[in-house]
Amino acid sequence: MVNKLYSEFDADVVIRSSIGKTFDSNQIDFNRLNKIEGVATISKVIEEVIVLKNENKWVNAQMIGVDSSFLSMSNMEKHIVDGVPILNNGKYQVGLIGAKLLDNLGGYISETDYESLIVYAPKRNAKVKFGSNPFTTSFIQLSGRIDFNKEVNSEILVVPISYAREILDYDYDITSIYVTVKEGFENEFVKDQLIKVLGKDFIVKTNYEKNELIFKTSRTEKLIVMVILIFIFIIAAFNLVASLTMLFIEKMDNIKTMLSFGADRKFIFRIFFFEGLMISFKGIFIGLILGYLICFIQINWSVLEMPNSGGAAFPIKIKFLDSLFIISMVCGLSLLASYLPVKYLLKRNFEKEIF
Repeated sequence: MVNKLYSEFDADVVIRSSIGKTFDSNQIDFNRLNKIEGVATISKVIEEVIVLKNENKWVNAQMIGVDSSFLSMSNMEKHIVDGVPILNNGKYQVGLIGAKLLDNLGGYISETDYESLIVYAPKRNAKVKFGSNPFTTSFIQLSGRIDFNKEVNSEILVVPISYAREILDYDYDITSIYVTVKEGFENEFVKDQLIKVLGKDFIVKTNYEKNELIFKTSRTEKLIVMVILIFIFIIAAFNLVASLTMLFIEKMDNIKTMLSFGADRKFIFRIFFFEGLMISFKGIFIGLILGYLICFIQINWSVLEMPNSGGAAFPIKIKFLDSLFIISMVCGLSLLASYLPVKYLLKRNFEKEIF
């Protein structure tokens, strides 16, 4: 899920200048970059913070100017909520906007008409003084509303790179280069090759490094959940200990009767030990049925949806090893919770010669 949300929109590898915000694209030998082993496509990109207006609503946004190859690179067709995934309709240039961003502007995209927004982009090298306008104003029509993740949905406006050049008054300057890696090659490998070609004037990052916190969190989340589950199992085990202790006290007279008929200490131990196992395994059996039933319902009918996701369901994947770990953990704690208290109660009562 994390890969789908944060890797499809982000390029496999991104190249930026280490000196300034922009750099001249003519200083890059794109033919040489294309010949690097593992490089599939290379796209020039212009990124800038802008202001969008629709009627009386204003919002800040991140404009990304790209060429048409970005649409296939980001698998845009699968992330369109309304409209069509195009940047040019044959007559004029159009843009794609995050679903939440368009909602904040109070706009919508119909099947027959495009929504039109006013774009305010900062003038390059403009001197701000009283009465002057520091923005270049332009109109952009929207061909589609996109749904990737919370960040993209609430901040991003994708436009043709030619439109971005025009509104920002860029000639050959760009802010970054997006690189797609061929299947079978690691992003880190291609990154290392790019660094060798580009040198120290550029910063090269993989999509994992760009969203490093997200990916690290997703990797450790499973471990954290397992630790929490273990604590829950331990707390539940105290309920079993309490139940066995109360049962032992209630059946004290019955125990004495069995001892008078010739039952020994081992026989009494087995009775309460297996009683504890019966209580535990009944809970395990019912819990497994209910747990897998909930997973089955969610997988097939998507009852629970993720917030701010455009209706995407909470993903569930059942793994045999995870199930085996949980069952083993519960069974192990159940054995300990049944064995230790019964052993202690019998030892304590026999030593005091209560029986």
